[in-house]
Amino acid sequence: MNALALTDLDVPLRALRTLAVEFPDLPAVDVQVSQVYPDRLELSIHNNLTAFEAWRTALGISPDAVAWHGEARMFWLEGVTTFAGAAVHLTGFAKLEQRVPAPPELVAAGGSA
Repeated sequence: MNALALTDLDVPLRALRTLAVEFPDLPAVDVQVSQVYPDRLELSIHNNLTAFEAWRTALGISPDAVAWHGEARMFWLEGVTTFAGAAVHLTGFAKLEQRVPAPPELVAAGGSA
């Protein structure tokens, strides 16, 4: 793999800069930009589903487009969109206070919590 220059990560960095300007009041998130996926901006939120919803709304990700995953006492939500030319992956992680059943659509598909 050839080494990339910082300018090769311009697309996700520009998207992050645009998000910071357009939505300065959004809650802070973990941000990842990687030379492995130079057009991707990954945003992660831990134990704050309200923050996930604020970001989901700002990014224009439909609630129906959010995937739900769960195991043991943890679950995560994932949404993907394009913003300012970058593929944006939004993930929200949360702990379950008590074991709850998986959503009916997941059970129907053969999954479980």
